[in-house]
Amino acid sequence: MNALGNYLKDRRAKLDPTAFGFALTRRRTPGLRREEVAQRANVSATWYTWLEQGRGGAPSADVLDRIARAMMLTDVEREHLFLLGLGRPPEARYRAPEGITPRLQRLLDTLDHSPAFIRTAVWDVIAWNKAAAVVLTDYGALPEGQRNVLRMMFRDTRVRAAQSDWQSVARYVVASFRADVARAGAARNVQSLVDELCATSAEFAAMWRDNDVRGHGDGLKVLHHPVAGKLSLEFSGFAVDGRSDLTMVIYNPATASDAKKIRALLKPARRKLSAAPAGRKAAANRR
Repeated sequence: MNALGNYLKDRRAKLDPTAFGFALTRRRTPGLRREEVAQRANVSATWYTWLEQGRGGAPSADVLDRIARAMMLTDVEREHLFLLGLGRPPEARYRAPEGITPRLQRLLDTLDHSPAFIRTAVWDVIAWNKAAAVVLTDYGALPEGQRNVLRMMFRDTRVRAAQSDWQSVARYVVASFRADVARAGAARNVQSLVDELCATSAEFAAMWRDNDVRGHGDGLKVLHHPVAGKLSLEFSGFAVDGRSDLTMVIYNPATASDAKKIRALLKPARRKLSAAPAGRKAAANRR
């Protein structure tokens, strides 16, 4: 069975020739012709025909990428093309997320007493719930460019003081960050951040030079909150909608006592919100 050839034929047949600048005259079948795809991909028409017919050997990653662009495949379609042609996904191409959907924000907000946030592959926090704001950091009070986990870990004295073992946590964060950035193909995107932290923090510079990598899966985090005192939280990280560029991190209270402390922290925030005018309530909900 020629799965790659069948997939290419199917995608080609679903394309509108006029959208690619080709005339509709004298077409026996719908979609683009093989030679038109070959022309757009800058490969020989004969070789492309062989590819659809399962002849001529395995294509290179460069050729598959050109065919994907020629057919204007979506990211999911491009990944499927690589899996069929080479047995592996394509190299990651990082694109900064433009934000999250209201659906994802509602999901965060349903986690009533569990601090949760969504971060990008470069560890910028782009969404969070009320529990995260009162337990971890009030991200809404920070300028957008400062909502980066690494920057807060090494530059924010309050975040540093909250860690039970800052040195160990910081090493874990740097190693996990390095792995995430490489996986998402975002090394160039974080170079300015890395240069900034290397210049302002000798501790970060030393940890970065170690070249350690870690997976950011799950574990136990102990915080020293300025109001609630010691808090133990079990954390887990999940890819959002299967994307490598977005991760949802959820911190669940480890004990009933920890849950009680978080509920107590949330009460003043909710009383303040209920007393606020409608416009301020909407703004607070976004925070």
